[in-house]
Amino acid sequence: MFVEERRNEILRLLSETGKVKTIELAELFGVSEPTIRRDISVLNKQEVLIRTHGGALVLDSDGGEPSFIEKVDKFAEEKTQIGKIAANFITDGKTILLDAGTTTLQVAKYINAKNVTVLTNSLDIAYELENKPEVEVILLGGNIRWNTRAMVGPLTEAAMKRFRVDMLFVGANAISIEGGITTPNLIESQTKRIMIDIARRTFVVTDHTKFDRTEFCQIASLKNIAGIITDYKVPQEIIEKYEAEDIEIIIKEGDLIDTDNYPKSGDR
Repeated sequence: MFVEERRNEILRLLSETGKVKTIELAELFGVSEPTIRRDISVLNKQEVLIRTHGGALVLDSDGGEPSFIEKVDKFAEEKTQIGKIAANFITDGKTILLDAGTTTLQVAKYINAKNVTVLTNSLDIAYELENKPEVEVILLGGNIRWNTRAMVGPLTEAAMKRFRVDMLFVGANAISIEGGITTPNLIESQTKRIMIDIARRTFVVTDHTKFDRTEFCQIASLKNIAGIITDYKVPQEIIEKYEAEDIEIIIKEGDLIDTDNYPKSGDR
């Protein structure tokens, strides 16, 4: 196992258990305790965990990151609206990547196009698409981060790099012009970053509460996306501010245009 893979695995274990012990990690990875202490020291300097005597503790974002279960019923009406708009972008024969999340789950629910292939790192999305015979589902493997019910980590990333997709619909914990798209978790940010790399066009799907906020880890700058699909509660001043920076805000089906004319990821 490479050094970065081991450190990612340490962060994954932390996200699941909240704490890890140096001696246990050394036994798990078959390395010395000084090696694990160096790993923890590096990750501590990166401010992605808290170093303690004999191990490490998880570093929570402000107020903690809500779990999938906590988020699933919040802003349900808004997420349904977003899901319907996003699903209308998906036309026959397209290849789609759906990020794990409660909003992208709504996108999956409203897909009506035929001969569509969907890649996803979400068990929930794969299950939602079970009864859509016109949709082929490819479930990406990897480590399950139970808090968000997302497949993440080196195995997920390696699997994704074998594909190229027409469109990605990605969720975000926060969006700002300065900070771009951000999330509290380092491992998830890395997985989402590779999603953007393999997509011709990327659309962020997120509700109005995520604007003008930042979280710890940047996924991408806004120049890497084709548009933000959101709900009708976004204040007009926010829409004007983002559109002044050439960032497309899509809040109703009437905003839908030919997606082939959207810029590719990274073209802005």
